[in-house]
Amino acid sequence: MLREESLQHLRPGLAKMLRNVHLGPPSTPEGVFYAMLPALPGRAPQCREATIVSSETYFKADISGQRPYDPMKEPRFTEIATFMRAPLASSLANVDIGLIGVPTDLGVTNRPGARHGPREIRNASSLMRGYNLGLGVNPYELCRIADLGDVRLSHRYDLEKQNEDIEAFYRAVKAAGVLPVSAGGDHSITYPIFRAIAAERPVGMVHIDAHTDTWGEFFGSKFTHGAPFRLAVEAGVLDPKRTIQIGIRGGQNFLDGIEFSRSHGMRVVFIEEFADLGVERVIALAREVVGDAPAYLSFDVDGLDPVYAPGTGTPEVGGITTLEAQRLLRGLRGVNFIGGDVVEVAPPYDQTGNTALVGATMMFEILCLIADRHFGAGKRAAGAAPRSR
Repeated sequence: MLREESLQHLRPGLAKMLRNVHLGPPSTPEGVFYAMLPALPGRAPQCREATIVSSETYFKADISGQRPYDPMKEPRFTEIATFMRAPLASSLANVDIGLIGVPTDLGVTNRPGARHGPREIRNASSLMRGYNLGLGVNPYELCRIADLGDVRLSHRYDLEKQNEDIEAFYRAVKAAGVLPVSAGGDHSITYPIFRAIAAERPVGMVHIDAHTDTWGEFFGSKFTHGAPFRLAVEAGVLDPKRTIQIGIRGGQNFLDGIEFSRSHGMRVVFIEEFADLGVERVIALAREVVGDAPAYLSFDVDGLDPVYAPGTGTPEVGGITTLEAQRLLRGLRGVNFIGGDVVEVAPPYDQTGNTALVGATMMFEILCLIADRHFGAGKRAAGAAPRSR
């Protein structure tokens, strides 16, 4: 049971509830409060999620025995770095949305460095707060969010083995009913994620990038960061006719990838068309393409102009601005995203840390979209049934 003095600062209703329950089991993400039904004679306590999810849900116990506190309201330079200051989970129990790092860049065809992306995005994400002013959403009041750590890669120099590790990790996440929001890593990580979360039916996709990433084999490997969506279509886990690729630009030595996207029915929005149409019309187009069925949101930071995100492996001048990107993402509110990622943040090429901050910001926007759609106003607007665990 919690000490009485630890409850004095909480809202009266929550304090009353917690006086009569225990803290969650050891498998609960550390620092998260969940109710436990009192044990019946001769039986173990049964876990039940708290009836109120709020910022207080994320209070953390002070190791010195002082009253619990909210890490999100501590100074930005304090606390152990986790994604968005969410609690670090030790299991998949009691988690609705999992924030995941995938630290590999074996799939790059140009500059490496994205393996450092998850760590620096965690650091930069300490600048995120709870409430998204643009969407009017606090995701932490809608559902249980935790940092699931990094995918552990058993083979550091074997890209195909790494794909197997990533797929196995996300299959476990999917089986637990957890919605993943990920930070790469290079864009090759999205293919094994699709193999895990879209094994039962192909998903649609909103893809923001400078490149289509539908190229074929490159110098002896087909598992590069230039090929994940070609592989996903061929594997039957991505529906190309429900896929839109936004921000495509740059010089090309050959048109194989663009031709693949177009011939398979993907809607390719080159940066020139993006500029001509404007953000609002592109939003409408994206919503029309992906429809109401499950979809995925993949955000490559090289989709942005390198003035905003220089720390990436394959920068292309003439891209989307950060404000346009935020407006674009927020305009997708209500789309049935079942996961998303931010990839290609390569911190070594940006000593200011701004690219990591941009990555953390876009990851927060994706988190808010998914929380709202599945646990908030977006779920009610869509008439969706509550998610079962």
